[in-house]
Amino acid sequence: MTVTQATTAVTANVASSATNVNLFAAGNDRMRMIFNESTAVLYVKFGATASLTSYTVQLAAGAFFEFPTPLYAGQVDGIWASANGTARLTSW
Repeated sequence: MTVTQATTAVTANVASSATNVNLFAAGNDRMRMIFNESTAVLYVKFGATASLTSYTVQLAAGAFFEFPTPLYAGQVDGIWASANGTARLTSW
């Protein structure tokens, strides 16, 4: 097994929305994590068009999610139960 170490990280903030938003574009083959800095649940979907009934994982207010390996490198979308706060995104 080869271990690769990252020396740089990319961060971004995505404003919460009660409609679908893109969190990560497809083709980003870096490790990813999401922190839900909102008082509302964030529904994250591995794929296009997250909804309150079509999602991969729910992130409660203040929750953190690190993508498992093997790394999913496709599009990742999200939607909040109500729009307040942000998602703090980091990839490395």
